[in-house]
Parts: sequence; structure tokens; C-alpha cells
Amino acid sequence: MDLVARVKAMLTTPRSEWLVIAHEPGDPSFLFTNYVAKLAIIPAVAQFIGMSLIGGYVPLFSGLFGAVFAYVLTFVMVYLIAVAVDAMAQTFGGQRDFGNALKLVVYSFTPSWLAGIFLVIPALSWLAILGVYGLYMMWVGLPIMMRAPPQRNALYLAAIFAVTLLLSLIVAFIQIALFGMPRVR
Repeated sequence: MDLVARVKAMLTTPRSEWLVIAHEPGDPSFLFTNYVAKLAIIPAVAQFIGMSLIGGYVPLFSGLFGAVFAYVLTFVMVYLIAVAVDAMAQTFGGQRDFGNALKLVVYSFTPSWLAGIFLVIPALSWLAILGVYGLYMMWVGLPIMMRAPPQRNALYLAAIFAVTLLLSLIVAFIQIALFGMPRVR
């Protein structure tokens, strides 16, 4: 798999790319080492640079440790969300398949990881909202990857979003407990 070609195809033609992805193996070690590891580092490093080096909101050591912590937790979150997507499949008329659930989650996070580059400049960090394009990508991919009926997509996507939001809040609370709130100058 060519990383750049896959990213470009996911962003520009997700419907046809999901059809290609559906025929690929859903090997977790391959997906984590060849895709997640390379893209998830973007927001972690960008946030470290923006919060510790440019913005000065977080001390250097705390910022570095926080970036590593966030990077590692990305893998955990992707895995847990994929478990939830797989577990909910039959509830929404789909078919359980953890490999496809993992591929769906991993590739749907592409815009979010890429938009993380905006965290480098604190004044532009609000542009990370562009990562919500991943919701559309997941919407398109659900019927293909999980064989869920299109009429159940909205509810399935809402349930996945709720799980993702809950996990994100838990991670945020853990990060605040470990590293505190950033100082605003």
C-alpha cells in the first residue's frame, strides 16, 4: 500500500476507495504500523510544537510526555472504537467483522490526523475541525465495510460518534489529571 496514494484516494474518492479496501485483509499489525503509526504522529508532534515551543502554554517536558501519551492513546482509541463498531454491527443490521471494523475506523480517522497539522500554530488550531470530514467518510464506508443497510447508517454513525466522544472525553480527563490544563497567556 502506498500511503500517499491511499490518503489521497480516501480524501478525494472515498466511495470507490472503500470498495478497494473491502477486499484487503484487515490485519491489525499492518494497519497500525503502516497507517496509524505514520499519520497519528502528525497531531501529536504538531500539538507539542504548538503548545510547548511556539505557544509556550505547556512546559517542554510535560508537552513532550503529553505528546507521547496522546500518540500511544490514539492506538488504544482506534482499537476500542473498532471493537465497538464490530459489536454494534448486528444491532444496526450489519455483519460483524472485526477486520472490516478496524479498517473502517483507521481510514475514517485520516482527515482528523491530517488536520492535526494545524495544531502547530495555536491561532490556527481551530482549523483541526476539518477532521470532521472523517464522519462523511465513515458514513460512506459503513454499508460497504460492515454491510449495514443504508437506511440504518444515521443511527449507526450516531452510535459510533457517541462512543468516540465518550472515549475522547475519558482521554481528555486523563490527560488533564496527569498534565494539568495549559496555561493561557
